[in-house]
Amino acid sequence: MKTVHTIAELRAVLAPKRAGGVAMVPTMGALHDGHLSLVRMAETPTVVVSIFVNPTQFAPHEDFDAYPRDLDRDLKTLAMTGADIIVFAPSAREMYPDGFATTLTVGGPSAGLETYFRPHFFAGVATVVAKLLLAALPDTAIFGQKDYQQLLVVTRLAADLGLPTQIIGAPIAREADGLAMSSRNAYLDPHERAVAGNLNKVLREAIARARQTGDLREAEAYGAATLKAVGFDSVDYVAIRDAQTLAVIAALAQPARVLAAAKIGKTRLIDNLAF
Repeated sequence: MKTVHTIAELRAVLAPKRAGGVAMVPTMGALHDGHLSLVRMAETPTVVVSIFVNPTQFAPHEDFDAYPRDLDRDLKTLAMTGADIIVFAPSAREMYPDGFATTLTVGGPSAGLETYFRPHFFAGVATVVAKLLLAALPDTAIFGQKDYQQLLVVTRLAADLGLPTQIIGAPIAREADGLAMSSRNAYLDPHERAVAGNLNKVLREAIARARQTGDLREAEAYGAATLKAVGFDSVDYVAIRDAQTLAVIAALAQPARVLAAAKIGKTRLIDNLAF
């Protein structure tokens, strides 16, 4: 495993490996088993794992300064995979040098849901992902489906810009009680962690209700009310959407996804399920 900190170093290290194929797993560090599952999905001999806490996707009131950072721990975690991994751990100055003045905006799947609550988020994500993909030019890039709206935005970005990278969505890695693995789960105290385990269960109940009644708006309302009843402090949304476009749908006539964002204590959790 080799660690590099500049785009020039990354390209130099990758040059002799390209013939065998290169995959990329973009992360913000604080790695856990969910991240390792993405690395293990790679079908190429070489995997680039980027570790970069991207400042442009955090609003001033969000947890950028508190976001967990421990590169040494992350390197030890990655070593457990036994894969041929190149770790790209750039500085903020490397990614956003003096005079940086470009921001990417992706329409389509970025509309609504997260955008209502984090209007800055997807421009920051799109910009940094484009830079990472252009730096590494991987054959494939693997993103977890937990951030489902983000996955659709990145897929649209790569297609629209003609990037030579196939975007792959990986199944959500979950804890024993079904809670989606996330670096932010480390913020939860024992009581909050117990409540958080209900998130995926309530989404399953909302799916069952939608199938039983056919009333998608009522199922959404039921899901939001139930999350509050089991102990979440606030619910940003429970939404049933078209699985490909995230457009609002009136009936289950096509593949759908139920998505949710809810907060307990200081921690905001997201999750989604297909049906």
